[in-house]
Amino acid sequence: MPKVKPPPEWGIEPVPKNKKILNFLDLFIFWTSLAVGLLVLQAGAFLAQDYGLSFEVIVVVTLVGSFIGSLILALVGVIGSRYGVTTMVSLRPSFGLKGSYLPTALNVMQLIGWTTFELIIMGEAATAVVGNIFGAFTRQIMVIVFALWCYLLMVSGPLMVIRQWLEKVAIWISTITTLWLTYIVFSKPMTIQSGVINLAVLPLALDLVIAMPVSWMPLISDYNRFAKDDRHGFTGTLLGYVLANSWFYIVGAGLWFFSGGESVVYSIALLALGNLALIALLVDETDNGFADIYSATVSLQNVYPKRKQWKIGLMIVALSTFLALTVEITQYTDFLLLIGAAFIPVFGVVFADYFVIKRRTYNAQDFFPEKRAINIKAIISWSLGFVTYYYFAYIYAVGGTLPSLAIAFISYTLLSKSERRWQRSQSP
Repeated sequence: MPKVKPPPEWGIEPVPKNKKILNFLDLFIFWTSLAVGLLVLQAGAFLAQDYGLSFEVIVVVTLVGSFIGSLILALVGVIGSRYGVTTMVSLRPSFGLKGSYLPTALNVMQLIGWTTFELIIMGEAATAVVGNIFGAFTRQIMVIVFALWCYLLMVSGPLMVIRQWLEKVAIWISTITTLWLTYIVFSKPMTIQSGVINLAVLPLALDLVIAMPVSWMPLISDYNRFAKDDRHGFTGTLLGYVLANSWFYIVGAGLWFFSGGESVVYSIALLALGNLALIALLVDETDNGFADIYSATVSLQNVYPKRKQWKIGLMIVALSTFLALTVEITQYTDFLLLIGAAFIPVFGVVFADYFVIKRRTYNAQDFFPEKRAINIKAIISWSLGFVTYYYFAYIYAVGGTLPSLAIAFISYTLLSKSERRWQRSQSP
């Protein structure tokens, strides 16, 4: 495999063909690695702990939800893979230049939240391994150490992280560890003899599984823009994320049935060689922190394209580290569902604009327009999708992902076609 030098700070400009080097295997490994993590294990435990589902039902919900969420994720990445642009820039043709600023702001906010959660759980895991080696400040010091490492990965850039860090080191350690962890958890029949089928919460449980891959939608093109073509990007993303997301949700649920503890970190620590497993998972967890920081940085460049990435990234890391040192990891499931509520209808609009209205054809002027316009049709459709998600997820409690996506998609399609008919009727 050829050496990959750290690229220059690649901002929002389209990636040239000679830099689009990531193939199916590269992206399969990348998205498998991003789907692997302690937070995913924790979300799997929530399916048993918070929703009271039996293990058999959790397996079915996980497989179905992982496929649906990963399919949506992979479709979002098609634009980035084909045109070499970041995710926030890919919103410009449908939302307008200034219209893309609002999703960008929300994306930066949620990525700071994700980075915070990642640092918290990495700090907890490291503390469980080393004990109180630094006294009362052990967790805080561990959080700062991992924040610095994730920042260094961000400065290195996606090509270096994927080809040198993930493919040569992290993915192998995490895969071996996950195989061992799976064997330990499921070698005892008693680990799955708990839980009941609760039909009332099944749609919400499905939404929780879908929320994990969907949470990466605002980030995907930041990395898939380096794909050789959209076929490599789509298949690598879909298969990689389905495999790892399903695997880790199921193992996370198994850990809960095994120990009954609220934190999977301490559940793993109770296992034989548990500390070694935590160390190995921590090695891979850092790529999630890298992705959150890097994407927050290039997202801000959608608004401030001339700002240096290393400066923006340093600001993101500093803020996230401060939050990680001062907040508790609570209301995690609500946080995931909130991300879905905000971004699922965004990409319902994008799907309608790209696949239906523009018939899979954009040009450079669509991404870099001269006018700083706002597409009101997109804002209206996004708002309708958001309200739909809130109604179905929080009031009617049947799950809001697919209804939200559908309403945003349909409303934008109808509004756009109605506008075209009106314009034709006004033509002499």
